[in-house]
Amino acid sequence: MRRSAKESRPDNEANLIFEWDQVHLRSKPNQPFELVDESMRDGVQSPSVTAPSLADKLELLELMADLGIQVVDIGLPGAGKRAFDEVVALAKHIAKRKLELKVYCAARTHLDDIKPIAEAQQKAGMPIAVYTFIGSSPIRQWVEGWDIDFLVKTSSEAIDFAVKEGLEVGYVTEDTTRSSPATLERLFRSAVEHGASRLVLCDTVGHATPEGTRALVAWTRNLIASMDVPHVKIDWHGHNDRGFALANSITALEAGAHRVHGCGLGIGERVGNTPLDLLLLNLKLMGWIDNELSQLVRYVRKVSEAMSFPVPRNYPLSGEDAFRTATGVHAAAIIKAQKRGDDWLADRVYSGVPAGEFGKEQVIEISHMSGMSNVRYWLEKYLIPATDELCTAILQRAKNSARTLTDDEIFEVCARFSDRPEARRRVGAAG
Repeated sequence: MRRSAKESRPDNEANLIFEWDQVHLRSKPNQPFELVDESMRDGVQSPSVTAPSLADKLELLELMADLGIQVVDIGLPGAGKRAFDEVVALAKHIAKRKLELKVYCAARTHLDDIKPIAEAQQKAGMPIAVYTFIGSSPIRQWVEGWDIDFLVKTSSEAIDFAVKEGLEVGYVTEDTTRSSPATLERLFRSAVEHGASRLVLCDTVGHATPEGTRALVAWTRNLIASMDVPHVKIDWHGHNDRGFALANSITALEAGAHRVHGCGLGIGERVGNTPLDLLLLNLKLMGWIDNELSQLVRYVRKVSEAMSFPVPRNYPLSGEDAFRTATGVHAAAIIKAQKRGDDWLADRVYSGVPAGEFGKEQVIEISHMSGMSNVRYWLEKYLIPATDELCTAILQRAKNSARTLTDDEIFEVCARFSDRPEARRRVGAAG
């Protein structure tokens, strides 16, 4: 039996959407966690991005703070004078504006990389942590001609120097996800003994699956517990070579990580890093964070603009096609929900992401896959009388096209079939 179009939806919205996710419930992690933005350091290692200007970086810092991102990597000051000067400028901006952002810089396990961070901390007048990195996997050791003794010696000397300079230390093992437990245990124990307060697990080449991520984080938690050093925290840094970066980051949090790293738009070397914007989106929809994300699309567009990296049309939330449909059945359901005056319903009947909660809206267009409801909806939107003759002509034009019609193409049909001069004026203005 058909329900009346005026019938209201159930008071309990959960009755309209069954959550299979709840069958194997992912509850909010017990440990506090933070999100880290690596866009301005690891992200710019993408071979396809343009290095952002200082002005763009400052604007990105403001957007990060607005979104509730807690930590940002502001660069590698050991790379040269320009990099050093920008790190100082960024840190000073954060301090002056009192942005709620913790900062760190990357460095090799080399004193020449760590010294500039200590100097930048002094000049900026605010704490700057150092995340010092070295490759740990057997394949990397083989290529570089390293052995475990070399890794331990080099790492401990770097950490000792950083601690002496008053820097908080995160110890980064590159390619952690392809490193053996025996190697990691020796490196981690030494790093903590010398003063590192964070262990950064890196899926440097996007090798891990969610199962592997869970196992590695759990193993690291057990090691920390066995050392009785509860102040030592775990970071997860993922890449997307196998397409698992987002899933791995969520799994890392669930398994006990205290920080997860990502980049806006998922930019980064090769196929990129964990897309931080999509991580924010999903954590919000999962109820794990309550951040105000009305600026999330703006943040993505700023990353795109600043780094000359286009947003893919089908990219979730921020892509041009994220909430567009020209399919008749889909559009008809959305239109029916809108005619009820129920934006909540219209945003969810054919979308897993509620557009309105993130400053976007459902867009209904006309193509060879459309039905008459698409046409009438479009005409109503532009206040053009939907006569049978006009609707048939537009739909026929669409059926004869291999793609979605542009507004200009629809206005051309309207100009031929409508007595109203408004349609003709629209065509002229569009031309």
